[in-house]
Amino acid sequence: MIRAWDAWLRVLERREGGEALAVFRILSGLAILYTYIPVIAAGLVEIAWLDVEYGGYRPLTGKGSWLITALGGLTPELVWSLVGVGLVSGLALTLGVGGRVGGRIVAFVALQTLLALSMINGDAKGSYDALLNNSLWLLVLGDGTATLSLDARRRGGGWRSALEVAAWPRYLIIAQIITVYASTGIHKVSAFWLPMGGYTALYYILLQPTWHRWEMYWIAWLFPLTQLLTALTWIWEVSFPLVGIHLYLRQKPGPRGRLGRLLTRWDLRTPYVLFGVSMHLMIFALMEVGPFSLITLAYYPCLYRPEELRRGWARLRARLSRRPT
Repeated sequence: MIRAWDAWLRVLERREGGEALAVFRILSGLAILYTYIPVIAAGLVEIAWLDVEYGGYRPLTGKGSWLITALGGLTPELVWSLVGVGLVSGLALTLGVGGRVGGRIVAFVALQTLLALSMINGDAKGSYDALLNNSLWLLVLGDGTATLSLDARRRGGGWRSALEVAAWPRYLIIAQIITVYASTGIHKVSAFWLPMGGYTALYYILLQPTWHRWEMYWIAWLFPLTQLLTALTWIWEVSFPLVGIHLYLRQKPGPRGRLGRLLTRWDLRTPYVLFGVSMHLMIFALMEVGPFSLITLAYYPCLYRPEELRRGWARLRARLSRRPT
């Protein structure tokens, strides 16, 4: 028990650069903005988040979150105030203001605002709202403004800072994205995702007017490709915990055994990340699912240690500088 407690304390005491958490913060902030701006631009604020009495499309019988109740109930003034606070907190999150404590407060305000609005109308929210709320909770726990932020520029005159942050919030972020993909794959119990259904899930999804951005009957010409992508997507999701096992074994001291050596022989993150980025970019281009792709991709940088991100960025800049003009 004492050894386990000491190991736990060593995990909590571990420090690292703040780049991964900073990129997570920036993309989460952009996802917040992408949640509100399209709704405002389309003139749907009252329609989606107000009762029919105030211009909504249906009666809203629920009371919403504790915040709406505490602020006097659902009114147009309150909804627009929440939207305004959500926009400001999303922008502040993206830019990285508030410092070590204030940055957490900004994330908490963004969280409670989004939570309040998403609980108003169950028909006007998606699973990405829950994932974005979880992301904001993780930013309440971790210091996302240490670098790549206005705070860093104010402290040292540059956007980047060598200030270290606790590593365990990044570990929680990794655990979250592994849970998301594994549980999503396990819950795909429809036969259409499996051989008995002909791997036709993506084909039918892309033809649903509820999801696609435009008419996509041309997808019939690519039916075999949609079958292949359906199979690969399901396998990729249910096997995503291998990435977590790979990361654990890489940092675990001592002998790894035959299976451990097999799982660490190559960097498993690379194929999983490449497939995931390609998949989410395709979803974003072809389907209307709100900020789902953006907030999911926000988790990917945290699969890498900050020094790995720095090396990758340096290599990319070097390659770009060598290109002929």
